[in-house]
Amino acid sequence: MRVRMVLGVVLAATLLLGLGALIGRRPSPAFVEPDRPQSTGRLAAAIAAHQERLREVPGDWTAWAALGEAYLEQARVSADPAYYPKAEGALRRSLEVRPDGNADALTGLGALANARHDFAGARELADRALAVNAWSDTAYGVLADAETQLGHPDAATAAVQRMLDLRPGLGSYTRGSYDLEQHGKRTEAVALMRLALAAATEPADVAFCHQHLAGLAWAAGDLATAARHVSLGLAADTGAVGLWQLKAKLDAAAGDLTAALDDLAKVVARTPTVDALLDQARMLRAAGRDPGPSLALARAAHSLFTANGGTDDLGAASLALATGDAVTAARLAVAEWDRRQFGEVADMVAWTLMAAGDPVAALPFARRANALGQVDATLAYHYGMVASAAGDRETARVQLRLALALNPHFSPVDAPIAVRTLATLES
Repeated sequence: MRVRMVLGVVLAATLLLGLGALIGRRPSPAFVEPDRPQSTGRLAAAIAAHQERLREVPGDWTAWAALGEAYLEQARVSADPAYYPKAEGALRRSLEVRPDGNADALTGLGALANARHDFAGARELADRALAVNAWSDTAYGVLADAETQLGHPDAATAAVQRMLDLRPGLGSYTRGSYDLEQHGKRTEAVALMRLALAAATEPADVAFCHQHLAGLAWAAGDLATAARHVSLGLAADTGAVGLWQLKAKLDAAAGDLTAALDDLAKVVARTPTVDALLDQARMLRAAGRDPGPSLALARAAHSLFTANGGTDDLGAASLALATGDAVTAARLAVAEWDRRQFGEVADMVAWTLMAAGDPVAALPFARRANALGQVDATLAYHYGMVASAAGDRETARVQLRLALALNPHFSPVDAPIAVRTLATLES
């Protein structure tokens, strides 16, 4: 019911305010989505301005908080977690100057905790910020992110709903769309993301909205719509790495692995994250090329993240699995599950346990990963393969049919395996 209310409230707000009144609304700088960077020039200018202000007025707690948020955004833009300690230092300095009534610093620290994957810590900081300012939409955004990743869907939806009530606009629309997507409400998620697109004014924001619309289309196997949104998004911001990752999927689906690898080279050149480098390694392997250099860089990226306060056993599990160490991968995935019961983590636990030779133990986790009904061919494929290995042939048939019906091109490696496995199950 709450998920349906998210869209209803926003549509009501649109009718009440008029779409023109929503155009130009911007999320508070305390919340800028990780893959929706500000322009680097504007960000550098903002950092310089905050630093100059603090040289003149070192006791300006709001400037310290704003500088911390800008450093956090710099980490996102550059994929360089070395900015995390700088962000933390500035935000904690803001709290030292004003220890009471400082919701901005608490919200910034909560966003930093989310970036470092300390989702329990982020939830606590968001709650503290809301105790100071119960009307902070940005604090509700931090809370929604944390509750989502902790595997508390009802609490996440409630936080998103409150954010929408307080400030219908780009930041709340995008979160609402993601919340609906997680619950399998694809049509509503698309409608809400279109509202976000209508509210976007900056090129990076326009690209971000097209990226998510393309992702929703890709998940449902609508490759033509996905390609259109990728093209429109890159026309707005050619540096949008999420769009290049989606273009790589589309190129691979068309059988052009060379183009897909060129796309991913652009991604890792700008944001050499563990996920991006593992995508590149998988595509190299599919093309019959050596993934070793990409895997080495992925290990280095993971080490840099953890050295700057991050915790990411999920990324470490993906790395271990990519290098053939399924037992270690399963141990790391289970450790991540012990911290947060999110669907993506459940999927990794299931996949690594099966790779480690225990599909029976994997099956409940595969079921949990699909519990909210998210429309995703890879999730369905993993569920089907785990069920097949565990001896549950009927579930395997249903899930593999679903994966191929959703998107028969979801992976150049896994889709052919799904076809062969399903044929065996049905023979």
